[in-house]
Amino acid sequence: MKRRGMISGYLFTILTVFVLVVFAFPLVWMLLASFKTQIQMQSTSNFFFFEPTMKNYVQVFQENNFMKYIYNSAVVALGATAGGLLLGLPAAYSIARYRMHGLALTILIARIVPGITFLLPWFILFNNMNLIDSYTALILSHMLVSLPFIIWVMIPFFESLPNEIEEAALIDGSSKAGVFVRIVLPISGPGIITSSLMSIIFSWNNFLFSLVLAGEKTKTLPIALFNFISYSEVNWGGLMAAATVITLPIIIIALFSQRYVISGLSAGAVKG
Repeated sequence: MKRRGMISGYLFTILTVFVLVVFAFPLVWMLLASFKTQIQMQSTSNFFFFEPTMKNYVQVFQENNFMKYIYNSAVVALGATAGGLLLGLPAAYSIARYRMHGLALTILIARIVPGITFLLPWFILFNNMNLIDSYTALILSHMLVSLPFIIWVMIPFFESLPNEIEEAALIDGSSKAGVFVRIVLPISGPGIITSSLMSIIFSWNNFLFSLVLAGEKTKTLPIALFNFISYSEVNWGGLMAAATVITLPIIIIALFSQRYVISGLSAGAVKG
């Protein structure tokens, strides 16, 4: 029995190391490459040991106006998340309390349908409304991703909350809207934080909608990567530095919020 436990421990360790290597290697390669010259990147002899240069980052921020793209991505991600929470929290609460599973399934289908399905109708609609290259068009399009996710994270969270708390507030004279705002939302912090963080991450990385609906004024970070790709060559140093700038905030958010994400995603799992 003890030997079997040791073998299981070794297998688990090997599997953990394998997963870490598979997922961490591209990130390490990207980070190291962002401090290399084009010649150093093409050489395999100095993968870890090389003379670092900040030239790629200088090129990213001084020649490509990346602060503007960071601002655009932040505005769109925060706007889509705020809109998703404003609509998604009441919707998730209603579905959880009134058992509207048919509506929940419809929302899930809307999430499963590929985003490219909505692309042409939205382009025509926003073009007719003169909203192409506007924050409004990008925020509304990114809400297609964030809103269903927020609803589906919050449904089991609301279902896990005891009804007795809300019933006591109703007996004390509070309205249903008052119960939702003053009782339910304050104790739903982990779920709201989890859905908000995941919504920001999805919007931050969204490429498809920004590619078609954004312009020079509202270009976001994933689209700005094209600045380093031309017909004749790829500026790998600048591309890796820009990719690091895009990825770093997501990694920091994931590291500092993992406790909330795990508790939020597992809420309601025991209750079923």
